[in-house]
Amino acid sequence: MQDKKTAIAVVGAGSWGTALAMVLADNSHEVRLWSHNEDQVKEINEFHSNKKYLPGIDLPELIVGYASLSDALMGVETAILAVPTKAIREVLGKMRAVQAGPVIIAHVSKGIEPDTLLRITEMIKEEMPKELLKDVVVLSGPSHAEEVSLRHPTTVTVTSENMEAAEKVQDLFINHNFRVYTNSDVIGVEIGGALKNIIALAAGITDGLGYGDNAKAALMTRGLAEIARLGTKMGANPLTFSGLTGIGDLIVTCTSVHSRNWRAGNMLGKGKTLDEVLDSMGMVVEGVRTTKAAYQLASKYNVKMPITFALYDVLFNGKNAKDAVDVLMARGKTHEMEDLVNVLEERNIED
Repeated sequence: MQDKKTAIAVVGAGSWGTALAMVLADNSHEVRLWSHNEDQVKEINEFHSNKKYLPGIDLPELIVGYASLSDALMGVETAILAVPTKAIREVLGKMRAVQAGPVIIAHVSKGIEPDTLLRITEMIKEEMPKELLKDVVVLSGPSHAEEVSLRHPTTVTVTSENMEAAEKVQDLFINHNFRVYTNSDVIGVEIGGALKNIIALAAGITDGLGYGDNAKAALMTRGLAEIARLGTKMGANPLTFSGLTGIGDLIVTCTSVHSRNWRAGNMLGKGKTLDEVLDSMGMVVEGVRTTKAAYQLASKYNVKMPITFALYDVLFNGKNAKDAVDVLMARGKTHEMEDLVNVLEERNIED
């Protein structure tokens, strides 16, 4: 862990941004937690709480809320970007307008932008001029904010094209409750973290339909195969998907009531419409947008993703959830590893 304590801006005061702010404060850093909501900032500073997102949790006094993004970013070397994927370009635009100098941006979101099909690191590089951006780091892994805020043992991964920057972020966060590994596979870490939300939505649907553990185990296993096929075709290391941002994140997101994506899928499986689900959630369900992006990516790279395609039909074409599951079970026979082997062989030929 770093001996030098620094000022760090956490941009986004939702559940995950606040939980990560707590980890940084536990490591004695000065944490500037920015929110566009002035009432939320007032609550953080006066009552040391963020009841909407982390009810019942007392925030360390080293966390100070900021309504001014300019003030939050002043003099910091690292900014933690903790906003939903759909808000990233807007928030980066605000950062670009007020930043005085270059920073490391460590993003902690999990998604892919539909239509452009860009990963979040690519969005950041597109939005931020080089003179304001030292490096981009990704922090990802199986980590519910609710459990991190209770200081339960958690492990995550950081990655970057510049591993020195990744190690700097590793040092900022790592402690005896929050273990941080490094991984040099930026594509794999981002793809694994984003696409597991699709499978979590589908797992929630099977639970909502009452299909039990056999169905969920099959869905998670075949879902991981889909993630690995697409990620490998995009240039990821297939071994990444056997790690924290693959199997690890998939397990925690598909099996926990803390998972927004699982909860959303569960309601869909019980017969609610997508609009009803999103209205009742009150928080962003990243898997919905990511399903659209993955559907487009699968078409672009010519990768078979039957679970993703079935979920796309449920979310965007009004298909009945049970009918979508029935279609999946009626697919023609195939070898379990055939598709991934084919993708690896194609990569070897191209290389």
